[in-house]
Amino acid sequence: MKSPFRYFNTTPKIVRLAVMLYVRFPFFLRILEDLLHERGIDVSHERIRFWWNRFGPMFAKEIRQNRIQKLRAYSNWKWHLDEVFVKINGVQH
Repeated sequence: MKSPFRYFNTTPKIVRLAVMLYVRFPFFLRILEDLLHERGIDVSHERIRFWWNRFGPMFAKEIRQNRIQKLRAYSNWKWHLDEVFVKINGVQH
């Protein structure tokens, strides 16, 4: 599988950091740009917005999959089903 970061000059770690900071904390893009600049990462607010649009859904999918795997790791992980009544051809089952 080809890397989704293959045409970018920035490392995937920086892209992930910028997107996760933007999603996790209520920063404006320009504030996030200044915050990263103070840490020696020089990117524009438009670049962060582009990364968020492009990689945000991919990161969200990874987070959801990791949460499910962590839940299944517990030995007491169980499915619970409540009673459900359905009418089929007027007969309640």
